[in-house]
Amino acid sequence: MIHFDVIGAEGPRRFFSSLDSGRLAHGYVFTGPDGVGKRTFADRLAQSLLCRTPKPVLLGYCGECAGCKMVRAGTHPDLISTKEALRIRDPQGDQGFHEDRAITSVDLVRQFALHAYEDGWRIFIFEDVEFASTDAANALLKFFEEPPPRVLLLLTTDAPGTLLETIRSRMVEVRFPLLSRAQVEEILRKLGYTDAKEISRAALISQGSVARALASLDGEAREIRDAAVAWFYDVIQGGNVEDARWAVRESLEEGLEQIKTLTRDWLVASVAGKEIAPLATDQARGIAKLPKAEPSDLSRALAAITEAERIARTNVMPHLVAEYVRMNLAACCR
Repeated sequence: MIHFDVIGAEGPRRFFSSLDSGRLAHGYVFTGPDGVGKRTFADRLAQSLLCRTPKPVLLGYCGECAGCKMVRAGTHPDLISTKEALRIRDPQGDQGFHEDRAITSVDLVRQFALHAYEDGWRIFIFEDVEFASTDAANALLKFFEEPPPRVLLLLTTDAPGTLLETIRSRMVEVRFPLLSRAQVEEILRKLGYTDAKEISRAALISQGSVARALASLDGEAREIRDAAVAWFYDVIQGGNVEDARWAVRESLEEGLEQIKTLTRDWLVASVAGKEIAPLATDQARGIAKLPKAEPSDLSRALAAITEAERIARTNVMPHLVAEYVRMNLAACCR
């Protein structure tokens, strides 16, 4: 029996269903928010191509043949993938591939040139590729300019703008949309979660991302989110904001992401009222009670939070980042 075990991703599914293996490009970049199934789809696409059972369509695999079993066990010799960001450095840089997980672009091109063990596809799946230098990226252009036959490169990223244009322009971009609440619930159940109330709550605040839903099921992550939400409302209401428990190095970016979402919802509510549902669906009542603010002020506050997210990745003290955000939010309440 042939199946394709992916929830959501209707657009990418239609796109690849319209192709056959002879019409595949040599490289695809899967873009979209974190937690919407980009990596899962890449894995299932690879398994579809490496499955040995004959089938009339591109997408789908039997799950029982030797090819499928090797893919599932992570031992297929023609599937090379990473589960975390792959750092590609300059060929003249320091050695130490095994220690720092960094490889040279020359190493990668050499891998591309090898023949498949199974006389079929040779597939590479990389998450969030980071180029240590422009030279490292340029060396990869040899692959894109003269791609070997039956070699497929799949990149996944939630920030396509960080990819060098020379690389991105030579790949086919496939966009992945946010998941529906029902789809997030279905995925959580497949992952083994059984508490219906917890599943429903996680899906409600997921904003279409399984990654965000899973974080909400983690007790510590939930505390961070709740602290950031409480701090946001305290700032707007002019209350005590000294207890910024989320503004520590380990949770600063998570807190800023939540505050940015609430600020975006405040902006939408100030412009459209109740016409558009907030992204933070579990905070609909709280958002509805916020004072109407000038859209221009809120737009500046959003820009300031984006800048704070950048600053958060530097050595600036977290409490100073929080204070910067507070001043910009407070300015919207004048």
